[in-house]
Order: sequence, then structure tokens, then C-alpha cells
Amino acid sequence: MNVKEKEIEYVKNGKRVDGRKIDELRPIKIDVGVIDRADGSCYLEWGQNKIMAAVYGPREALPKHIQNPYRALVNYHYRMATFSVPDRKSPKPGRREMEISKVSGEALEKAIFLEKYPNTTIDVFVEILDSNAGTRVAGLAAASVALADAGIPMKDIVAAVGVGKIAGEVVLDLNKTEEDAPDAVDIPIAILPRTEEIVLLQMDGLLKLDEWKKALKMGIEGCKKVYELQKTALRKAYLEAEKEEKVKENAK
Repeated sequence: MNVKEKEIEYVKNGKRVDGRKIDELRPIKIDVGVIDRADGSCYLEWGQNKIMAAVYGPREALPKHIQNPYRALVNYHYRMATFSVPDRKSPKPGRREMEISKVSGEALEKAIFLEKYPNTTIDVFVEILDSNAGTRVAGLAAASVALADAGIPMKDIVAAVGVGKIAGEVVLDLNKTEEDAPDAVDIPIAILPRTEEIVLLQMDGLLKLDEWKKALKMGIEGCKKVYELQKTALRKAYLEAEKEEKVKENAK
């Protein structure tokens, strides 16, 4: 397949295979506080991706020998359900899941005021119920909302998105069809939006310098779009909680 054929298949007249523009996100839905027994939780739909995130803690780090007297430990657990992909996945965590858990946990550490909670752990569980490309950034976005729901103080919410290249075009938020394109480049990126500090950046593929500059700018702008959706979801949840409290007080 030559480059011209790829352009016809993946990008035509500025539109992609699913009808989106080059810099358009897939539809995103965020619900806050969906797990009663968790300290904070979030359910997120991002295109076909469906993700549940739950936060527990800060709580005492056990066994005691893992405790850090200066800061909390962040344990990030990224898992894909066995039914989340077309071919049944092994329930045992694979290398990819362990790698995503590590880099995502490190990204959240940049946002949390860890020094406020010495000798504790903050456990973050992210379960992918349905997968369709970009699950690491979607999971990180959901986890950050769950942390905010848990009331854990942070410098900012971590916002994340995927950006990349298909058929010679730099595009935002690749779906599965685009991610599987022969020449696809995938770049997960996460930032603290107010300062634009990058807390996660990976690249699968190669870009020219001008393409990289365009991708970085598009990725930061995409993260800020996700950030607005995260804040809106949190604001809605807190307003609803406030209304419920007022109803209870009036009932007394």
C-alpha cells in the first residue's frame, strides 16, 4: 500500500475514518463517585473505551518496612479485564500492564502533595472494561478524577491524551483502526494543565522535527480539552452532593 492509498483510507478532505477532524477528540463521558466503598472513584467512557478507577487512601503502608517517613507511596494498578479485547486476555498482568502501571503512577506522583502523608500508601486501581486504543491516557485521566474525588490534595489534575501520525498527518486521539495503520505513530502525553508541565511522554514510532513540534502543540491543546471535561464532571458531582446535603438538613 503506498502513501496515497493510506491517505485515501485514513484521512480524506480533512476527515478521518470515523468522521472526526484532525484535532478532534472522541466523545468523552465522565461520572464521579460511582463506587461507594472507595475513597474516590470515576467511570469514564472515551470513544469505545470504558474504564473504572478507584482510589483508596491515604492509609497506613503495610508491611511497615515499605513505609517512607517523608512521603506517601503511590501504587497504581492498571489492569485489562479478560473480556476487554476481542480475543480473551489472560487474567495475569502482562508486561504492558506493568509498564503502564509504573509510568502512570510516576505521572500521578508529580501532581500529588505526597509529603503531607508520610508512612502511607495511596492505592489507585484502574480497570479497563472495554479497550479501543488510548487506554493508558484514558485510565490516567480517570484516576486523576478519582484522586480529586477522594479529596487528596494535588497541584493540579493530570490531564492526558494520545496524539500521533497516520498517513502522513499529525492527528489527535487515535482510535484502534488508526493505531493499527501501517505507518502509525502513537504518542501518549499527560500534563499538569495550569503550568503545562509534562508528567508523561512516550513515543511509539518516529517523527520529523516539524511533525514533533506540531504533535506536541496538538497534544497539549488536547490535554486542556480533557482537563475542562474533568473539571466539569467534578463540579457537577460536588453540586449534586451539596444539594443532597441540603435536602437532608431540611428533612431534619
